[in-house]
Order: sequence, then structure tokens, then C-alpha cells
Amino acid sequence: MKIIIAGAGEVGFHLAKLLSFESQDITLIDTNRDALSYADTHLDIRVIKGNATSLSVLTDARVNETDLVIGVTSSETTNITCCVLAKQLGAKRTIARISNTEFIENKEEIGFSEIGIDELISPESLAANEIELLLNRSIFNDTYEFENGALTMIGLTLSRTSTFIEKSVREVGELHHNLQFVPIAIQRYGTQYTIIPRGDTRFKQGDRVYFITTKEGVEEIIKLSGKTLKEIKDVMILGGSKIGIKTAIDLCKNKFNVKLIEKNKEKAFDLADEIPGSLIIQGDGRNVDLLEEESIDEMDAFISVTGNSETNIMSCLVAKSKGVRKTIALVENMDYFQLSQSIGIDTLINKKLLAANNIFRYIRKGEIVAITVLNNMNTELLEFIVSPTSKVCNKKIKNIHFPRAAIIGGVIRDNEGLIALGDFEIKRGDRIVVCCLPQAIKKVESLFV
Repeated sequence: MKIIIAGAGEVGFHLAKLLSFESQDITLIDTNRDALSYADTHLDIRVIKGNATSLSVLTDARVNETDLVIGVTSSETTNITCCVLAKQLGAKRTIARISNTEFIENKEEIGFSEIGIDELISPESLAANEIELLLNRSIFNDTYEFENGALTMIGLTLSRTSTFIEKSVREVGELHHNLQFVPIAIQRYGTQYTIIPRGDTRFKQGDRVYFITTKEGVEEIIKLSGKTLKEIKDVMILGGSKIGIKTAIDLCKNKFNVKLIEKNKEKAFDLADEIPGSLIIQGDGRNVDLLEEESIDEMDAFISVTGNSETNIMSCLVAKSKGVRKTIALVENMDYFQLSQSIGIDTLINKKLLAANNIFRYIRKGEIVAITVLNNMNTELLEFIVSPTSKVCNKKIKNIHFPRAAIIGGVIRDNEGLIALGDFEIKRGDRIVVCCLPQAIKKVESLFV
């Protein structure tokens, strides 16, 4: 697949890096010589210095032969213009990164596809949605919904009170008939290894386990995990960034009590007018005395989304030490993901990764409609639509030669989520959720082409 990426910033470089690993034909365009030079020496891609809205630059990048153009510069206007021009010049599909979330909320009315933009991506909006989902399912470390919750992926750490401990997957299934969930990935405490569970795989204390579950199965997992679901109402947000603002607005709409701390005095006054439903506090959120004055110990959740990853991590650790149940930190450095389990922060989110997950579904083969990467794991969760020509169509799961490094988590049929075991027969139009390690991705894709 030939792909042009406009913008060699954090999102653009991260996308180029991931896609170059997939052996895609990548061209990266930017006006910043240093950013391009770094990408050129570290990645197997083509780089072009120039403005992505220049006709000569797009022609030089052979836009007329391109399958996908992704505009992810820091300028919303540049991204939109680049995609419109690219489509007119012959590009098959276009994706534009935008910061104005109103465009996404009203994209059908505006008709972006008619002017040449197939998809709009807002990393800030994706991050805010992820935070709200995590707060609504507060005991989970990670969560992702398929088809408006017909199936949900949830991740949690097994405590010593869990009924799963020292039982195998098969034993859990035998003890609890008509299970509405299935484990799809396990990370052992203190290791970086990802296990795709089989029947004889045993659960251990401290395991971070990911499940696919139906709507009915969520309560079942909570009960068996030995955890109690407590409602989150009082939330403190550190940082008046775009993510902080979008999160505060969304939470206020859903009747959360929100306190937002912003260091910049002028910005804090502006936020008070922009988010009337929340309490805006002007001050340095790194100041422990300030946090104590604002009753951090009475908060149900603490979300740190400043522009500094280290500040976000440290402030969440302070919140944890004060008894806050749920902590979420925004981080830019992908390496920090490996630390979340060991340092005690519930969830780390990364807007580059969220944007990449969203864009990746246009890159994969087969009828993929959704994709996400599990936090802390080198594992991908894919959703395929079964076509009449798919090798899995009209076959029982037990008769499909599925690689051991992959597992079917569930099936969505007629908008209903189903936990599919060996005797389940896959039909045309089914949406199949698959969890797989990197080495199994191509084999799994080939089954659904």
C-alpha cells in the first residue's frame, strides 16, 4: 500500500514508524528539515521537504498513485487543504487530523466526504472519550467498545480475592456455565511477556488480564474478580489542555463534579467562562499543598493531562498516595507504557497511539472495521467483517486452522454480542473480534480476505 503522511511531528513520525514496520510504501512530507532528517535516518521511508499543500510537492510524492493520504501536521487548515487537494489529484482515500471537535460532531451535515475528506481524526477527542469510558468502568485498567458495547474489551489486574487465582481457563469455564466473557490476553506480573491463553493456562495473582465480554458479562467479571464497582462522581483534572477541556465539558454534561486546575491565570479565567459547570482553580498542580487544600483525598478520580508526561505521572502518584481510587495520566513517551503496572498508576493514555489505532484499520487487509493495541502489550485487537469469500465463512471455529498466537474473542451478529466457542459456526456478515500477537497478524488477515 502506498501511503503519504503530511507532518513529521509526534503523530506523523509515530505513524510512519509503525507503518514502516508493516513494509508499507511510506512518503513523509514536512517543512522541518531536522524532523525529516531524523525520520530519514531512523526509518525505511521516503522523505520530502516542502509544504503538503503545494501542488508540486504532492506531484513529486506521486499522489495520483497513492492509496491513502494522512494529514497530521499541527495545522488543521493544512491537513484539510492537503487532503482535499490529494483527492482531486487522484488519491484513493484521505484522513485529516483536526483539533476542532465540532467538525467531527457535525461531519455529516458539513459533508466532508463530498469535498474529498474520507475520515476526520482528533487525537484530543479520542483521548477524552477514552478517559470518560474508563471513568464509567472505574475498576478496569483499559476498556474498548465494539459496535456501541455489543462486545467490550476490558482489562484488569487480578487481586488475591479473585476466584480466578490458580485456576486454569478450562476450570473457570467448567465452574461457571454459560459464561458471557472469554480471556484473550494475559501479562504476568513483573514481566513484559504477553500470553494468548489456552484451556490449560492458569491465572495468577497480579496478572493483568484482558477479556472480551458481552453487556451481561461485565457484572459477572466484576463479581469473579473479587473487586467492587464504586461509582465515580468527583473528578479532579490537572491541565487546561485541549484534552483537559474536552474531558471536563463531557464529564459535566454527564453530571460528574469536576475540578480543573490550570497554572496560567489568564487561561484559567477563560476556562471558567468556557466550562461553567466545573470549578476552575488557578494554581500549580504540582504543589501538594494546593492539592490538599482542594480536598484531593475526597476525589474519586484524578486525571493529569498537562503537556508534560513527567508532571502527569508524578501528580498521579501523589493522588494515589492520598487515597484517590482511579488515576489516569497522559504520556507522550511510548516507553512509559511499560511502567504503569509497576509504578501504581491505573491507566496511561497516549494520543499518538489512539490516533494510530484509529487510522490503522485503513491499512490492514481484509474487512477490518476496528483495531486497538492493548496497553503495555505487543498485542492487537482486530474486528473483521466476514465476507462470502472469507476462508472462515460457514465454518465452525474448531475447524479453522487458527494460529496459536491468536484467539477469537467474540462475534457480533445482528448487533448482538456473542461469546463464540469451538462449535460456533461463522456466517457471512458476522463481525469477528480477534486478539493476536504481531507474528500472527498476516496469517489471521489471510483468513478474512
